[in-house]
Amino acid sequence: MKSSTCIGISSMKPCCIFLVSYRSSSIFGFSPPKMSRSGIRNLSKSLSKAVDRRRLHSCKHNKPQIVGYKCVADPNWRAFSVSDSSWGQSRVFSDSFRVDKGRSRGVLVIPRVASDFRNHSTSVEHHVNEKNFERIYIQGGLNVKPLVIERIETGDGLVKEDNTGINVSESDVNTNNVEGSNLTEPRIEREVSEIEKEAWNILRGAVVSYCGNPVGTVAANDPADNQPLNYDQIFIRDFVPSALAFLLNGEAEIVKNFLLHTLQLQSWEKTVDCYSPGQGLMPASFKVRTVPRDGSPEAFEEVLDPDFGESAIGRVAPVDSGLWWIILLRAYGKITGDYSLQDRVDVQTGIRLILNLCLTDGFDMFPSLLVTDGSCMIDRRMGIHGHPLEIQALFYSALRCSREMLTVNDATKNLVAAVNNRLSALSFHIREYYWVDIKKINEIYRYNTEEYSTDAINKFNIYPDQIPSWLVDWIPDEGGYFIGNLQPAHMDFRFFTLGNLWAIVSSLGTPKQNKDVLDLIEAKWDDLVANMPLKIIYPALESDEWRIITGSDPKNTPWSYHNGGSWPTLLWQFTLACIKMGKPELAQRAVALAEERLAVDQWPEYYDTRSGRFIGKQSRLYQTWTVAGFLTSKMLLQNPEKASLLFWEEDYELLETCVCGLSKNGRRKCSRLGPRS
Repeated sequence: MKSSTCIGISSMKPCCIFLVSYRSSSIFGFSPPKMSRSGIRNLSKSLSKAVDRRRLHSCKHNKPQIVGYKCVADPNWRAFSVSDSSWGQSRVFSDSFRVDKGRSRGVLVIPRVASDFRNHSTSVEHHVNEKNFERIYIQGGLNVKPLVIERIETGDGLVKEDNTGINVSESDVNTNNVEGSNLTEPRIEREVSEIEKEAWNILRGAVVSYCGNPVGTVAANDPADNQPLNYDQIFIRDFVPSALAFLLNGEAEIVKNFLLHTLQLQSWEKTVDCYSPGQGLMPASFKVRTVPRDGSPEAFEEVLDPDFGESAIGRVAPVDSGLWWIILLRAYGKITGDYSLQDRVDVQTGIRLILNLCLTDGFDMFPSLLVTDGSCMIDRRMGIHGHPLEIQALFYSALRCSREMLTVNDATKNLVAAVNNRLSALSFHIREYYWVDIKKINEIYRYNTEEYSTDAINKFNIYPDQIPSWLVDWIPDEGGYFIGNLQPAHMDFRFFTLGNLWAIVSSLGTPKQNKDVLDLIEAKWDDLVANMPLKIIYPALESDEWRIITGSDPKNTPWSYHNGGSWPTLLWQFTLACIKMGKPELAQRAVALAEERLAVDQWPEYYDTRSGRFIGKQSRLYQTWTVAGFLTSKMLLQNPEKASLLFWEEDYELLETCVCGLSKNGRRKCSRLGPRS
């Protein structure tokens, strides 16, 4: 059999060695072949001559602020992929070296990564009904480019530029990956307030570096907190407002690094009690740790330690992490103009793995995602199991993002069709069955029950007595909202702010419904905003409801934390929704309210009491997404044209291709026809 050899040089520096578990690797689908230690040493010796060992301790001196990827700072990294005619038998060897005092010592590491397949293929085959479509080869998730020596580090620590290298055409080089390049617009010099300056200092102080490169921000950075728990980790959902703040300020590097490193973590084996979830699952968070290298007390390396829910309270998988990742990926391209990141084979595969996980057929009769309690921002038991609005709104947003970013070809046309069909069905389902206003509540109040026919009006057999007494007097004459959950014989009438805001941002609701949601927030300002924007849920669960639904959770007591607490991080999403609907003055009012207190109160995570007057009893101070949400809101209001890059208008193509199958069989008229007419 004819064999071939290829060499891949990583373009991301320093070298990061990505480890994938041998057991049921989610990237390969097979166990890599074993190699004897003698064979490894022989290969090492042939490559390690004349290499200085001085860099052995370089990672040791990088003090991370905050197991998995292994990283060795500033090595020369080479990956040799040797394969026969079958790519399924490829083997990868990574040679990492360090130098010290002129002595040559080679340390050979075999990372469990895939071969340099990006250099040989620009497409990924996909079949919606084929579970093993993800068996492709990704070279460590790092962008591969022709070998170009960009700089030389001298022994005295100086760095000098070197223009020598292999001559390549400009079209062959991804300029976005050249060190120091930045495709974002130049930073706009503008006058900022002292509070904004303080906020930027806090945000930059929360940045975590991995092998010398910024990869995210910790959840909270309170210097007085001696027990950070998991607040010293980088959460995907928490980093989104930080990422937007950096992008709007012309700083794209940290966001790109974050997207690529979390993409690599997606391929990790996730196991809880001998059971592994789907391959597209993204981690809830990850942490940068410094550990001894190969048991040596002198050499250290940085590794990424992800949490897929196996360490979380309740051991719940983070359903929203993958959705947020897709949303942020689109935002990166829209704001920077760099769409090459979306087009990468490994990124396209990551999108498709997430979609495959979300679009998998099951027993459910509804187009909405079925999840358990605690699978999103509300990560504790709060009675949201089923089909919570927050997940559906983020799911719809992620589908619209994917529809824009997926490369359309013969291999992906079935997936694109599945995305379009789900978008159509989901928007109809939410608009028709989740929406309530005074008219709809009166209709529910007069429902007949136990209807058995295709012509039933009360399709979910909702009992009128479920209408809570508080809602009857609370709902205004003008305005409405999307309820929090819908299941057979159950409607959760609580107002969930995040879900309603994202329904506006993504155009999950009709233009009139979106307008009515903001009208309701304005009419009920004292309940939903009061002294601090914004309530995560209204109203709070109290008395027996609190005991039964939360399990007497001491952190989610009435009007605290997720149970009716006020969360300043929701401010940026509220601002985005207001700008889209032509009501920036409403967002300015909320921002001004927050600006009066946040800095004085040391940027709390959340506020307690019905009106949001007290800092939360267990609230962390210097909460990063509180800071980032405030900064993002300020920048969006100052540059509303940037906001238009982050929201969606009504998609009339989806209206034309409605697949809800409504005809003359007695079903109700499709709600999509309203805005179109």
